Amino acid sequence: MGHPLAKIFLGFAVSLAALWVVLVVGLVLARPRGLLLRDALRILPDTLRLVAALASDKSLPPGVRRRVWFLMIYLAMPIDLIPDFIPVLGQADDAILIVLILRSVVRRAGLDVVRAHWRGSDDGFAALSRLTGIAT
Repeated sequence: MGHPLAKIFLGFAVSLAALWVVLVVGLVLARPRGLLLRDALRILPDTLRLVAALASDKSLPPGVRRRVWFLMIYLAMPIDLIPDFIPVLGQADDAILIVLILRSVVRRAGLDVVRAHWRGSDDGFAALSRLTGIAT
């Protein structure tokens, strides 16, 4: 029958693996269509500055700020939800999470708030809007 501790460990491992699969499937389904890697890389520095500015904006609702802080912590972690050795998605999980969080910020705080914190060019904001689908 096996040791009870081994059963608990096996149950925990299976649950953790199932949760990981659900999260990966969720990221695959939520990824933006037609994501242009060149545009994403071009605006990456401005996007990171945008995320930092949104995280420090005390006028944003607490739930929005928590999501942005979660994103900043995730981006700073050396371990990704989807390991980098997995083709395409391994490199895209950070971008997909940025897209999901920015869409959420726009829904709760408005496009004007995101635009006010953008320090890049107008072309860069247009690319960000196109990549994330946040333009209305």
